[in-house]
Amino acid sequence: MSARILHVEDNPANRMIVRDLLEFRGYQVVDVMDGEEALAATERERPDLILMDIQLPRISGLEATRRIKAREELRRIPIVAVTSFALSGDDQKAFAAGCDAYIAKPYKPRELLELIQRLLQSDRS
Repeated sequence: MSARILHVEDNPANRMIVRDLLEFRGYQVVDVMDGEEALAATERERPDLILMDIQLPRISGLEATRRIKAREELRRIPIVAVTSFALSGDDQKAFAAGCDAYIAKPYKPRELLELIQRLLQSDRS
């Protein structure tokens, strides 16, 4: 069975590109557009990994991460902070919120896939 990835991204073009990349690699992808939808989808879908954009409407990716990690039954899901506004210290804010990894846009597709694979493997060991 392939891993299920929740992709939280408000930009439709970015959503499509990442969905195509992940599905091509055999992952199941669930797309949502904001932090509130991310919370509901995490509860409903119980994904194996979450790609969380930081700049989101309604609830930021960092706040959504905090809320997910506060739930005992959800906290083991690896969350990757994804941002295009990478400033000094942003990675530390993401880690403080509970993210397990951080990647800045633009990233190389191979870099993202390797990160996903590494997190999924470490979660299963």
